[in-house]
Amino acid sequence: MDMRLLEYALEVYRHKNFTKAAGHLHIAQPSLSKQIAKLEQELGVSLFYRGHGAVEPTPDGVRFIEQAEKILNMRRSLEREMHERKEGIGGDLTIGTTAITGGHVLPPILRAFTEQYPNVRVRLVEEATAKLTELTAKGFIDVSILALPVEDARLTTKTMLTEPLYLVLPRTQKPWMSKILQGLNSFQEASVSLRSLSSSPLILLKQGFGFRRTVLELCAESGFQPQIAYETSSIETAQSLVMNGLGVTIVPEMVLRRDLERKLHYVKLDSNPTRTLVFAMNRERYLSMAAKALIKIHEEQGGVNNGGE
Repeated sequence: MDMRLLEYALEVYRHKNFTKAAGHLHIAQPSLSKQIAKLEQELGVSLFYRGHGAVEPTPDGVRFIEQAEKILNMRRSLEREMHERKEGIGGDLTIGTTAITGGHVLPPILRAFTEQYPNVRVRLVEEATAKLTELTAKGFIDVSILALPVEDARLTTKTMLTEPLYLVLPRTQKPWMSKILQGLNSFQEASVSLRSLSSSPLILLKQGFGFRRTVLELCAESGFQPQIAYETSSIETAQSLVMNGLGVTIVPEMVLRRDLERKLHYVKLDSNPTRTLVFAMNRERYLSMAAKALIKIHEEQGGVNNGGE
C-alpha cells in the first residue's frame, strides 16, 4: 500500500473536507478524491461518508485511521532514529506544556539545552493538559510536561519533580473571609485545613487543565464541593483576582517563588498536598536523542526543588 494514500486519508479525516485537505496537501481536489476512491476500491470498504456537510469516517474508516496513524508514526520514528544514528543530535524537538508550568519550569532547561545543542530547532506547544495528552499520544509532540495522573495508556512517563501546594489569600481582610482565614492573614507561618475553604469563593483553572482536577480532587477528599467564583486559563490571572479580593486560589510552590514582592499571602495546607510533574512520551514512538538530552539536562540541574528553575 502506497504510504501517500495513508497520508491522504488522514488529511481528509483531519479537515473533514476534501477541498481543504487537498489544499493542505498541495494537490487538486479531484485528484485527491480519485486517490481516496482508489484506496477504498483496493481495500474493499468505504472509508468516508460523502454528503453535503462535513466528511465523516465510516466505522471501517475509523479503524483505518487509527492504524494509519500508528503506521505513519512508526515510519517517522524509524526515519528519525536512522538519521540520528548517522548524524547525531539535530533536527527538531517539539515540547508540550501548559503556559503555567512552562513559564516556570522550562526557561532554565531550554537555556542550557540551546547552549549545548544550538543546531536543534526547538518548538513549544502550549495547550491545556487534555490537548497535550492527545497530541503526545498521536506523536505530534516529542515530550510533554504533564501533572500526574497521566491515564492515557499510550504514554509512558518519567518523574520530573514533586512540589507542595499553597493556599493564596489577599493581603487585606475581606467580608467573605471566615474567622479562621482572617486569623491566618496575621500569621505568616500558620497553616489551615482545606475544608476551612468550603464557604470561600474559589478561583479555579478552566476545564482541560490538569491542575484544576488536582484541586477538585483535594476538595473532594476533604469532604466538600467548592464554591467556584471564577474560572481562568492563567494562574497569573487567578492571582490577580485574589489580589483584588475576589476569592482564594491554590498554587504550586513554583508560582509562590516567583512572587518576590509577596503581593499575596501564601499559606500552608495542613494536609501537605503535593503535585508531581512528569515528562510524558509516546511509549511506542522512538524517543529522539534531543528529547533524551533535554531530560538529562533537567536531571543534572537537580530539579526545581534544588533552586534555579
